[in-house]
Amino acid sequence: MAEIRRIVCLANSRKVSGRCLAGKEVESGRWLRPVSARPAGEISEEERRYEDGTSAQVLDLIDIPIIGPTVSGHQMENYLIDPESYWTRVGSMPPSCLPRFLDHPESLWKNGDSSMNGRNDRVRIDAATEHAGSLYLIVPEFPTIHVVREGVGVITLRRRVRAFFSYRGTRYNLVVTDPIVEKAFLAKRDGEYPVDLSAICVSLSEPYNDGYSYKLAAALIGK
Repeated sequence: MAEIRRIVCLANSRKVSGRCLAGKEVESGRWLRPVSARPAGEISEEERRYEDGTSAQVLDLIDIPIIGPTVSGHQMENYLIDPESYWTRVGSMPPSCLPRFLDHPESLWKNGDSSMNGRNDRVRIDAATEHAGSLYLIVPEFPTIHVVREGVGVITLRRRVRAFFSYRGTRYNLVVTDPIVEKAFLAKRDGEYPVDLSAICVSLSEPYNDGYSYKLAAALIGK
């Protein structure tokens, strides 16, 4: 029988053909990432839809029917959902309540490794498993959003939205996977845009076939 867990949703990130959602349990403050039984664990549109037809959003207070934990490497927060049961929205949390749920790590996992277009945005798989967890909610310093056309050599790739910010004196440049923020900024011209944020949820991805897990800006929460 499924157990109901109540979370405040702190990430609703694009993933494969669905979403990667995560939040903190309201009572305990522990991270919980609801996942499906599919290979990548993504949550489908139907699974995140409430009975009234609306869908889960960041800062929603949600009751989720959970079957049990399903740890995957460094993603210690994963819990398997009951796909036959609706999630229930029981309210919404104002951004002013976010300080209760903030994390205060010394750094965002191990630093010093960067992709071609990022900065301190990836961790080798063996280093990722040294940390018990894959989610942080932090207050960024000097955040800006960059809309850029990235390339490899002479090849120009698609436009991408990135979050630039500092945390405890270290600069980060991470891909934004928050679909609402991504859509809003892709509608703008290429360039740099200042933003006023209460918090960023940073997620450490599952391992890629290049031997790295990537740090992603999974939710940008405004004031």
